[in-house]
Amino acid sequence: MDTILVVNNPKKWRLPIQNIETVSARDYLTAAHYFERRGLHVINLCRSYRYQSLGYYVSLLAIARGHKPFPSIETIQDMKSLSILRVISDDIAELIQKSLKPLASDRFQLSIYFGKNLAKRYDQLSKQLFRLFPAPMLRAEFRKIDDEWTLHNIRPVSSKDVPEEHYSFVTEQAQRYFSTRRRISKTAQPRFDLAILHDPEEIDPPSNDKALEMFTRAARKVGFRVEYIEKDDYEFIPQFDALFIRETTNVNHHTYRFSRRAAAEGLVVMDDPASIQKCSNKVFLAELLTRNRIPHPKTLILHSDNRDLLAETIGFPCIIKKPDSSFSQGVYKANSQEELDALLDTLFASSDLLIAQEFLPTPFDWRVGVLDRKALYVCKYYMAGGHWQIQNNNLTGEMKYGEVGACPFDSVPPAVIKCALRAANAIGDGLYGVDLKQIGSKVRVIEINDNPSIEHGFEDQVLKDHIYSTIMASFLRRVEERKSLT
Repeated sequence: MDTILVVNNPKKWRLPIQNIETVSARDYLTAAHYFERRGLHVINLCRSYRYQSLGYYVSLLAIARGHKPFPSIETIQDMKSLSILRVISDDIAELIQKSLKPLASDRFQLSIYFGKNLAKRYDQLSKQLFRLFPAPMLRAEFRKIDDEWTLHNIRPVSSKDVPEEHYSFVTEQAQRYFSTRRRISKTAQPRFDLAILHDPEEIDPPSNDKALEMFTRAARKVGFRVEYIEKDDYEFIPQFDALFIRETTNVNHHTYRFSRRAAAEGLVVMDDPASIQKCSNKVFLAELLTRNRIPHPKTLILHSDNRDLLAETIGFPCIIKKPDSSFSQGVYKANSQEELDALLDTLFASSDLLIAQEFLPTPFDWRVGVLDRKALYVCKYYMAGGHWQIQNNNLTGEMKYGEVGACPFDSVPPAVIKCALRAANAIGDGLYGVDLKQIGSKVRVIEINDNPSIEHGFEDQVLKDHIYSTIMASFLRRVEERKSLT
């Protein structure tokens, strides 16, 4: 992807960066040459990003032209929002206190140049703020009230706001950013760039190493250049055309921030932020299944005022789920009123709402993988030995798993696939894994998961390479459709 640096007046620009074309904001906005160029990475270093200023329009029109602006309009708006500032300040409160504790004053300004500050001791704080507010140059103001530091405001700064003694450092960091932002070989000439977000240290990832290798091979066959990224690579998102998240997702997690930013930057992303939001909350799913009349276990949304209704409504044994439970974690069974009371007392301390469901014992759960509103694969997930879940974290801390058996479509009861499609289609057209229980001829949806497990040797036992090639073909189609609109 070609890169240009947009400033108000190139003749007055005092921070030259090697091998990067510098153009005026007016030229970028009005010259047909820039309108016609495709795939530009636009570094917006105008003096102001205020509403309807030249700097604002550079980032706004870059999106309309299919370019990648840095900063994006979303970042510009986020920096103006007091509510977002409060949330961000809370999220990184521990890091703020740790970084600023030695200071004697009650106010502090931090200059951040491409994710770095001149003082090494502020590296982590600078890096985190740069991830949360991706903009070339930032200035954050902190205030201490009652011995607690908080982020008071953060804003982009232009070159005129950079002290002269900082020039060499800023130039060095800019050169570092542009020279390291692409770390993969460019010997081949693929049509598009795909990032795969993963965590090499994750104990139970949604795709094992061999599956990631198969995804990469399939992606390259359809025309993607592939790069693996991790949680520290947030700043590189705008350089890609698509993002595939192969790390366990959660709303209060960097995976959601990656998804949200990728969507805001115009990337095709699986899982998209709306799917993560919907699938990660069991209260939402309970309402969704009920409203769409999709068969599911008898369910009660629990709060402190209706907990006494559970025994007569659901009965025992019953299943209690935390709203953000996943992969058998945060899911509990109560066999009696005494067990239930103890469990609810603990869980209500961290969540105002819980989910209670009837217990439906089965030897296995069906899992139907769904993509683009069509069934992609079907598996049987058997319960772990001597346990009522597919995962059993025993007293020694060792995780035991039930067997996984992939199934040909013609061996699966049509009602299972039909019910799974109804459930997944109520969420969207992305990649989902729908868990169902079958008792006799009756099928019930247990959960709808974004970010479903696709592991080599398990979910791909029957379809082999077809799973990987189908997903990558979907990415290609979506990118092509998006590019055709720009």
